[in-house]
Amino acid sequence: MTGAAPTPYRIELAEHDEGWARIAAREAERLGGAIGPALLEVHHIGSTSIPGIRAKPIVDLLPVVSTLTEVDERRAAVEALGYEWYGDYGIPGRRYCILKDAATGRRVAQLHVFASGSERIAQHVGFRDYLRAHPDEARAYEAEKIAARGLHPDDVNAYNDAKSPWIKGCDARAATWRTTLAND
Repeated sequence: MTGAAPTPYRIELAEHDEGWARIAAREAERLGGAIGPALLEVHHIGSTSIPGIRAKPIVDLLPVVSTLTEVDERRAAVEALGYEWYGDYGIPGRRYCILKDAATGRRVAQLHVFASGSERIAQHVGFRDYLRAHPDEARAYEAEKIAARGLHPDDVNAYNDAKSPWIKGCDARAATWRTTLAND
């Protein structure tokens, strides 16, 4: 399935659900079995990892692997778990996969796989941690998501594009915050 684009879908924003953390833990365990020792850790990222804000009910996971070559070699095992493989899907150094519910066809989880040492890991985890530590920013992000859904309720790609400027600004604030923490 590498190269094919996932089908855009209608945006649903749900109240925070503690079950999302259980889905993240379950999928991390399943991925460990499929990828083996090349899987170093799995981070639950994205809005479903931020308590108190609405999110698309799709769990974003960031598996960190020793090398992308090793995860590429385990592609069949990841697909055997039900994941659709989309290669880098526009982000060099990433492997993107989607898991859908077999009964409903709705997305359950998305993987953003990066090799250890990728700067994208710190960016995604730092964004999550920053929003967890700054509830006012988390609420501002929620408001941005609601506004983007209002503009583009049927197209996740346009929805994501609409949020992008806010996310880039928040990424910069999160990076500054991480630097401040590291220097304290």
